[in-house]
Amino acid sequence: MREIVFDTETTGLDKNDDRVIEIGAIEMVNKFITGKTFHVYINPQGKQVHPDALAVHGISNESLLDKPNFSEISEEFLTFIEGAKLVAHNAMFDIGFLNAELARINQVPISTDVVIDTLALARRKHPMGPNTLDALCKRYGVNNAHRKLHGALLDTELLAEVYIELLGGKQTSLGLSVQSNADNKSGDNQTVQVTLKSRPNPLPSRLTEADIEAHQKLVDKMGDKAIWKQYLN
Repeated sequence: MREIVFDTETTGLDKNDDRVIEIGAIEMVNKFITGKTFHVYINPQGKQVHPDALAVHGISNESLLDKPNFSEISEEFLTFIEGAKLVAHNAMFDIGFLNAELARINQVPISTDVVIDTLALARRKHPMGPNTLDALCKRYGVNNAHRKLHGALLDTELLAEVYIELLGGKQTSLGLSVQSNADNKSGDNQTVQVTLKSRPNPLPSRLTEADIEAHQKLVDKMGDKAIWKQYLN
């Protein structure tokens, strides 16, 4: 299954007035990060970055002056995400902003049917929280020491690792598939199915004859009622 983990940075919090100024996205196939990424800074076309937003992501108005407009990158972005499930933290915020940008250029909005919200997954798995990206990184041992400010691509790289942990950990890469519950259009409710192929030839035992003899002597000292006797006879 192909999934795109993504994040956006914006000029502020109002999707109807503020603008997307950064998009970062990473491709995953069957929970493997493939190495394919999409990353772009976007000119907000005169909309100024709110000071509170600047404090979060550090993207200044001046740094965006020579960047492309959303209309200039939209086709490449839509091609990158085509046919994939979209994974984001507090996903409706990001989807709301992206769909507002698409509406401005008369493009079809992104369907929420393909969206998986990791914040919803985290809240269900850890109802006592906290469930911020930083808190989840700490919980799952994902190194985010280099995250001084928010950044779409950096946050996406961290979220991809957190997402795998939310679904059961690194072992899920061994043949794991995720299906959204058909009754939950947001894609939040996940059914995890794991299939592991049988090993064609069993691995040889690592126990030596000396190990087996030492273990037998230990069991003999425990007496006739030792539970190990059931497995050694």
